[in-house]
Amino acid sequence: MKFLIFLGSVRDSTPPRPARLGERVAKSCIACFNTHFPEHEIVLVDALDYSLGAVFKPHFSYSQSKVPMPLEELAQKIEWADGYVMVSPEYNHSMSPALANLLNHFGSSLFSYKPSAIVTYSAGQWGGMRAAIGMRTFLSELGCLPVSSMIHVPKAQEVFDEDGETKDVADRSEWFGYFARTFQQLVWWAQATTDHRAKVDPHKMIKSFLTDPSQRNAP
Repeated sequence: MKFLIFLGSVRDSTPPRPARLGERVAKSCIACFNTHFPEHEIVLVDALDYSLGAVFKPHFSYSQSKVPMPLEELAQKIEWADGYVMVSPEYNHSMSPALANLLNHFGSSLFSYKPSAIVTYSAGQWGGMRAAIGMRTFLSELGCLPVSSMIHVPKAQEVFDEDGETKDVADRSEWFGYFARTFQQLVWWAQATTDHRAKVDPHKMIKSFLTDPSQRNAP
């Protein structure tokens, strides 16, 4: 199966130090995934790679011939994937605005009927867990329901180096074991939803919200 891991921070300056702390967490997640689930493919989507402009206009608002190429390519990746890993810092007890902004450029029809996993981190002691609570609601509305297990990394700058390796080599198996519990749930649900989508097309069963908000209205 195929998975996307979204790195949801675009802050690349200091202070605080180190810059791009989330990159370390994302790299470690990818290494763990490749170690425990080598039969599946995981691809990084870094929010910093997408210049979305000052005026918000989602992918589905463009005519097909005028969609900016980066948006179209990411839309294809989202549709291609069987599940998602969302990596976010915590800002004011909430998820990363950069991650929310990037994801909001795409309709739920691309994400829906697939699972997601929540990974949060911080430079402090809580590991972003307060952001994770809000992410549950956000991802559920997006259609990619998060699995019950979550990953939180407190004081991530003390845990991982720039390459995503644990600074204490002896800790690697413990952290990978911790990560793998969540990824195991993600893989299980991804397989289940992939198998069932092959039997029953959910977009034919329930029409996707594509053109007008009235499609969601009660009678």
